[in-house]
Amino acid sequence: MKIRLAGRLARLVLHLLQGLATCALVFPWAGAALRERLVQRWSARLLRICRVEVERDGGAGHAPLQHALIVSNHISWLDIFVINALHPCRFVAKAEIRAWPVLGWLVAQAGTVFIARGNRRDLRHIFKGLVDALAQRQRVAFFPEGTTATQGSLLPFHANLFEAAIDAGVPVQPYALSYVDGAGGWHQAVDYTGDTTFVNSILRILGGERVIARLACLAPIDAAGSHRRELAGAAHDAIAVALGVAVRDPAQ
Repeated sequence: MKIRLAGRLARLVLHLLQGLATCALVFPWAGAALRERLVQRWSARLLRICRVEVERDGGAGHAPLQHALIVSNHISWLDIFVINALHPCRFVAKAEIRAWPVLGWLVAQAGTVFIARGNRRDLRHIFKGLVDALAQRQRVAFFPEGTTATQGSLLPFHANLFEAAIDAGVPVQPYALSYVDGAGGWHQAVDYTGDTTFVNSILRILGGERVIARLACLAPIDAAGSHRRELAGAAHDAIAVALGVAVRDPAQ
């Protein structure tokens, strides 16, 4: 068991080094389309090394939009790579992700924008960048819970960044993400909450049983004429229904 874990860890380290080399040597000269393809392939390879099998769309039946504001529930550091392996996006993520060893730098090079908690000036600057990116017909994604939640739960959504979809005139498309084991139950090794460190999370995933990641692209929500809180509530409810967790109380 320890030998297999060591082998997987070695492959992961080599893959990270490849990512560093690609970002340093190729990305400065690559156009947007090539960078997107490289990010997609690298993310898919990372998941294979971690023995994460991705189930495309989970039977939801809605195609991913090429031009939309994407919002997803947030469970693990794997989330960004699961989404990028199928539908590459430019992400907005909490500043703590930038501190991930190696992976934090790599996701920054892939175009992720980091937002500091409670920094209103930073939020205004990022909001303008989001609107500009959406106006350039990019696919932009963020996690409106603001932090990771244990599987089987869904935290309230922060509504501020939903305003970007209204200003840019693009729809919001919710994604429902879950990780299950071979028996179809929540895969507990993937949860990244509480006192779990980034390194401990990697070791738990590499040393645990195979993970099935289910990503469902849900029906787009028209942002025209909506308020950001209405968009956040509609996206929250759609994801909650897809995951089979409690829908929010509209009175709250």
